[in-house]
Amino acid sequence: MRVGVDVGGTFTDLVMSAEGGLTIHKLLSTPENPARAMLDGLAAITPGGLEGLTQVVHGSTVATNAILERKGARTALITTQGFRDILFIGRQNRPALYALQPQLPPPLIPRALCREVPERLDYTGAVLTRLDFAALDAVLDDLIAADVEAVAVCFLYSYVNPAHEQAVRTRILERGWLREGQIALSCEVLPEFREYERASTTALDAYVRPVMSRYLSHLEAALPARATLRVMKSDGGIVSAARARQQAVQTALSGPAAGVIGAFAQASRSGYDHLITLDIGGTSTDVALCPGAPARRPESEIDGLPLRIRLLDIDTVGAGGGSIARVDSGGALRVGPESAGSAPGPICYGRGGTQVTVSDAHAVLGRLDAAHFLGGRMALDAAAAQTAVAALGTQMGQSPEAAALGVVAVANANIDRALRRVSVARGYDPRGFTLVAFGGAGPLHACAVAEGLEMRRVFVPRYPGVLCAFGLLAADVTLEFSRSVLGAAADGAALEPLLDDLLERARADLAAEGFAPEQMAFAPSADLRYRGQAYELNVPFRRDGLADGFHAAHERAYGHALQRPVEAVNLRVQAVGLTDKPPLEPAADCTPYTPDPLPTSPPTMAHYDRAALRPGAIFTGPALAFQLDSTVYVAAGWQARVDAYTHLILERE
Repeated sequence: MRVGVDVGGTFTDLVMSAEGGLTIHKLLSTPENPARAMLDGLAAITPGGLEGLTQVVHGSTVATNAILERKGARTALITTQGFRDILFIGRQNRPALYALQPQLPPPLIPRALCREVPERLDYTGAVLTRLDFAALDAVLDDLIAADVEAVAVCFLYSYVNPAHEQAVRTRILERGWLREGQIALSCEVLPEFREYERASTTALDAYVRPVMSRYLSHLEAALPARATLRVMKSDGGIVSAARARQQAVQTALSGPAAGVIGAFAQASRSGYDHLITLDIGGTSTDVALCPGAPARRPESEIDGLPLRIRLLDIDTVGAGGGSIARVDSGGALRVGPESAGSAPGPICYGRGGTQVTVSDAHAVLGRLDAAHFLGGRMALDAAAAQTAVAALGTQMGQSPEAAALGVVAVANANIDRALRRVSVARGYDPRGFTLVAFGGAGPLHACAVAEGLEMRRVFVPRYPGVLCAFGLLAADVTLEFSRSVLGAAADGAALEPLLDDLLERARADLAAEGFAPEQMAFAPSADLRYRGQAYELNVPFRRDGLADGFHAAHERAYGHALQRPVEAVNLRVQAVGLTDKPPLEPAADCTPYTPDPLPTSPPTMAHYDRAALRPGAIFTGPALAFQLDSTVYVAAGWQARVDAYTHLILERE
């Protein structure tokens, strides 16, 4: 049995693949201890207990929360003499251009724990000043006295010559102070130029490693010995728990990545590969563009701190089912980003919530049905939601229904802006894409959001509310390797021997992860730029015509190409270990038919049990399709059909 477990802010979702079929489960998260809901869910979903588990794939927010809440390890930075303040100086970027007193987020490591030692390399890696071990020992004495739990090491030009950083680790281990997993070297975390980004990423990695290690150790102790544990990374790939401990920062933005992987896996099998994904949960909405494949970008920020790792290109806004609605001092209706979460949650959950949320608005509009929510296992207090929304409507001078429609419309407007940022703002026309709606609330908003962007098709997976958990089972193991070749000519033949070294490392590491040669795939690429440019574009590696590939990429990105020499900055290899995928077999019979709505349907809207809808079913809105993990709202003017894989395809009439 393989189980994917996605821990969200409101619900923890599980999908089990066993004996050729899928089983899903959903329960409220336990924010004070995320592992508790995960283990409770595993116990509930696995017949005969946990002993039957062979693999658990986990999407974790532990690293993200540690950074956002500043609850990581007490961390120190050791750097080259003269560069102690690198985390504080940064790039001098201003988050608000015209703010006279800009507020910058403080680094994770206080200045008192940023220490420098005499050593220096030049840009070729040649030693100008040898590492001063006496000075290093004095620094280590101070850090031991300061009760430091982790150390980040970032020396100038260590991406060319890592010897000094490796010597620091060796000395720390010789003194028996920290374990190897508590020491992050920039030459291993990010062996690339740009000192500030390298130092920041290494500091982030060291900061979350002990927290992630404790969390994973707790999970492994609770799982049977034969079960392997893998963790989702920010780039949409998965790695073993052992590697996740050593690359904890790679999981920092992994939360929504599994949803994009799951959405693309299911939609592409049904024939749709140009997608915009819409993942609406209890707290936030995540959107991503897939123009033929999931798109990735080379860096991001987390709480204002630069994080230079490859990750899926996802935009997030604070709009979800738990987003709180209120009337501001100017009389305008606001929705989010504050969320009621899972405790106490929306008013309609009956768990003590007192503030109107988007879910409460849907309950008032009849789009959440008390008899069918969470498969009928969770009662809804629709009357309490009605009373609260009516009070909000009184503030607005509107009826309860008008107030509820207003709450949903404001939430949709917030979501619309995010979708435009990943499509229109990047030169893509959303009308040529299919909207993939998932998450607990995604299918409730999909039709209205699609209409706002003039999109004609919405794809709702069979299990939209647990698609992130499904994506964990559909993901492959991915490892990233890079090396700096700053200033080298963009000559594929000349760079190929350097790339071969990366490929050799990649094969060895995939073999260590348990993959045979026939289960391995490699995607080499190069970061290139025009000589004199400050930033680069990543293009697939080619032995011949590498520069031509860059000219074409520059034309696509900026609308023009230049007649200038092209230089290489970094070489990269993405190594993929192909995993077994969940079973998805199409039905042989998809004869169109009109299903009968449930007899309890109100006169204004047909109700359907989605589990009873066979391939070929066709019905029109307004309608609701109920299932354990979500509710699908088919708006008026839309037609729904069930495809061969039992996915719902909604199209405007």
